[in-house]
Amino acid sequence: MIKTLRFIGFFIALICAAHMANAQLGISHEVGIIAGPVAFQSDYGERYDWSTNKGNIGTGIGLVHYINFAYRADCNCYTQDTYWNDHFKIRNQLAYHVTTLDHLSELADRPSLAGLQLRSMTGKAKVFEIGTHLEWFPLSIRDFQEGQPKFAPYFGIGAHYVNYRPEATSELGPLNNPVTTYPTFIDRIDTSQGSTFALVGDIGFRYKISELSDLLVSSAWHYYDSNYVDGLSPRNVNNRSYDFIWWFNVGYIYYL
Repeated sequence: MIKTLRFIGFFIALICAAHMANAQLGISHEVGIIAGPVAFQSDYGERYDWSTNKGNIGTGIGLVHYINFAYRADCNCYTQDTYWNDHFKIRNQLAYHVTTLDHLSELADRPSLAGLQLRSMTGKAKVFEIGTHLEWFPLSIRDFQEGQPKFAPYFGIGAHYVNYRPEATSELGPLNNPVTTYPTFIDRIDTSQGSTFALVGDIGFRYKISELSDLLVSSAWHYYDSNYVDGLSPRNVNNRSYDFIWWFNVGYIYYL
């Protein structure tokens, strides 16, 4: 909890620093909130299997802050007309998502000890992220702010610091023994709190609602530099990919 409060404090300090930059450079700012379903690709079930993908769905919520280079807040006027100012924004994001995880697979459905062990096991991934993205808008940001066009697609890439705290339990009893645990997971379960980094790819669009507000629709992929975000790292030669999520979210953005 203390670490989380520190992260939130850091995010607030980042926004304050951005406002100080506003006073110095005249750039403008936007704030907003996003939320939506999270598909967690993990070691629960079979990776890339549709039943797992559609079953292990969580919920995420986030706060976003943008640095807008196209407009000067100190004079209520546009900045110098350069490609950078008219096509790029910097986005700072704080997000939290939780996903309940089950072993959804053909093996888990079998009437065998292995199937029972997998069906009886459940987990939860609790993940806090904070980071920065660079977003590129192919169309003019100035034209979009004027309301023509009302639609503005974008592509983004970024990096996040990630703090996670997974959970794993079984209806059969304590895990990490041959009676309750599928063999590939014995001694490969770690539910301690940890941290890592994530690479983020994002594609989406904005729709102009009013002069000072936009609707945001986004599809983002977060690839973690760890295989223990879900608490599992099975002993398996096919276990070559780290955990990652796909997050579809909708948000509201307000221009300060």
